[in-house]
Amino acid sequence: EAVRLKDLKDLGQEEAAKKMGISQPTFNRILKSARKKIADSLVSGKSIRIEGGEYKMVLPRGAGRGRGRAGGFGAGPSGECVCPNCGYRAPHQRGVPCYAQKCPKCGAMMTRG
Repeated sequence: EAVRLKDLKDLGQEEAAKKMGISQPTFNRILKSARKKIADSLVSGKSIRIEGGEYKMVLPRGAGRGRGRAGGFGAGPSGECVCPNCGYRAPHQRGVPCYAQKCPKCGAMMTRG
């Protein structure tokens, strides 16, 4: 809610905090934490779970669970998984996201290369 009020509705922190019924410093902490979680999810390929109230996911016609822009095939069957720490490369296995695999050399989570 903090991100919606501040970033989408362009409310000031004091006004947004009032709407949420919390103090401005608490609002600032919540907003900072939410933005950090969103950035981590985007950069690391993690999912974002929305909870804590009623919301409605509006999907365009023809879209649906697991279809995405690539029709459910992600980045495709080819390519490599790459370790961002040590540079180790491994062939991508279809159906196994690179971000879900650990590098066998250093243990870091792999990314799609």
